[in-house]
Amino acid sequence: MSDRLASNYLLATSRRTGRGEEGQLAPLALSCGARRNGQSPPSAMARYAYICVGVLLLAYSVTSERVKRQDEDGGDEVNPEQLCDGRPPDEYFRLSTDGDCRDVVRCDKGAENGVTRLASVRCPGGLGFDIDRQTCDWKTNVKNCDKLEKPRKVLPILKTDEPICPEGKLACGSGDCMERQLFCNGKPDCKDESDENACTVDVDPNRAPDCDPNQCVLPDCFCSADGTRIPGGFEINQVPQMITITFNGAVNVDNIDLYEQIFNGNRQNPNGCQIRGTFFVSHKYTNYAAVQELHRKGHEIAVFSITHKDDPQYWTSGTYDDWLAEMAGARLIVERFANITDASIIGVRAPYLRVGGNKQFEMMADQYFVYDASITAPLGRVPIWPYTLYFRMPHKCNGNAHNCPSRSHPVWEMVMNELDRRDDPTFDESLPGCHVVDSCSNIQTGEQFGRLLRHNFNRHYLTNRAPLGLHFHASWLKSKKEFRDELIKFIEDMLGKSDVYFTSMIQVIQWMQNPTELTALRDFQDWKQDKCDVKGQPFCSLPNACPLTTRELPGETLRLFTCMECPNNYPWILDPTGEGFNVKK
Repeated sequence: MSDRLASNYLLATSRRTGRGEEGQLAPLALSCGARRNGQSPPSAMARYAYICVGVLLLAYSVTSERVKRQDEDGGDEVNPEQLCDGRPPDEYFRLSTDGDCRDVVRCDKGAENGVTRLASVRCPGGLGFDIDRQTCDWKTNVKNCDKLEKPRKVLPILKTDEPICPEGKLACGSGDCMERQLFCNGKPDCKDESDENACTVDVDPNRAPDCDPNQCVLPDCFCSADGTRIPGGFEINQVPQMITITFNGAVNVDNIDLYEQIFNGNRQNPNGCQIRGTFFVSHKYTNYAAVQELHRKGHEIAVFSITHKDDPQYWTSGTYDDWLAEMAGARLIVERFANITDASIIGVRAPYLRVGGNKQFEMMADQYFVYDASITAPLGRVPIWPYTLYFRMPHKCNGNAHNCPSRSHPVWEMVMNELDRRDDPTFDESLPGCHVVDSCSNIQTGEQFGRLLRHNFNRHYLTNRAPLGLHFHASWLKSKKEFRDELIKFIEDMLGKSDVYFTSMIQVIQWMQNPTELTALRDFQDWKQDKCDVKGQPFCSLPNACPLTTRELPGETLRLFTCMECPNNYPWILDPTGEGFNVKK
């Protein structure tokens, strides 16, 4: 794990930890290890993964004493009650801008006597706390060490004892009345811009309604109050346990051999069809001849963006046009250079799982993307089934930056249930879950990985058989041969069961739209229509290796491997076809 992710984990864990004696919390330890001594910050891809070898200690303490706080007039003693008045309990802030930018506090109102206290947290060495993003990051990346707290945004007046606006209108923070539909539309309409400052899933005045099973019916809509209901109302012994194996990133010589070892053509589901996976493909360094071969063999291809920009805020706050260029553009590139002509690229995953809120999903609906696979559901006793976003999502918004869609959208959410990473769930203390397998920081050996796979399989299989998602970056599986071997052993063991299927994301939706009992599943036509058991040779054995440039990436020459003709330029966000820029004269 990068130190930033380690710190995020510790911050999250600190909120769950109980107090010890005399108001002190025991220091938290995490087996972590981005070997920071002299090492540069981790790569963008590594920000998903916890690569852990050392131990970070987080000092965490609570005090109700008066504290010194630096302000414009110098240092004053301020009571925690004053500091915390009107401040969210999960917001971290500084007491002083002196020091090394590592120390922050938050308000703790959980004392038995009702006294407000301050919980102090320190980032690991080499990191600073980013006040705006509310996270620890490499010190060189933190540009707000001189700020004590996040800027205060003016909130609209949404709840009052007596209405202050006519019907159909709501009050801005200033008290001015504005049409209800203008709130949270992505464009400030109030003079104080307060209409865009309360737009989460819970408070958006125009949010999607709660699930109504009478209106939400298959095949087009599926929801349930808590997200755990089985489609079709079947008993669990009549439901197939679907397992989705997905990979994120470029497909190229670094990982093609891994995919061939896992999906070797000899491993078949109980219906006689080869097991399937889903590949969320990012553009740069991808070999499109290899993508074409994955598609020929029946695997699902989905998009993971063109640029994969290493700026999380770009994705969280992306405009409609940003998401259109990145995802629709990525689909255009894959379809053209991997020669995929069957309109099967219908899925999206956001880089870094930085969900783009309503703008992302508005774009998806307009561009006929059927599903997103970026939102995580917090670890719970019973996992969540995928759902459509016509109605309100049935779980807490638990993703990076918490920018889940609040409005109604005709899009499926292939929710990522967090994995339980405890070695011994019957004994170990509760730990936060991990959404991508490589982010399970405690997995250091193949034996641990095997236990993780089997425990989480049982958690799904013995409750409601919601699809089990195993989401990877290929580099993690290749980092240790025993990880790959353990996954293959798990797959082969599970295929010994008559009710377990390794499917693509599309196949999960197909079953949910037409729930079919196990006894009839061997003849389930949606899974057998085509590409059930693919044999034969690749479309081309020697793809074109096109050396290309683009003015969008000056100074870089990149090779585009494709069975199709070479384009004029390296495809990129402003020129996805590679045919050249349209320059108006």
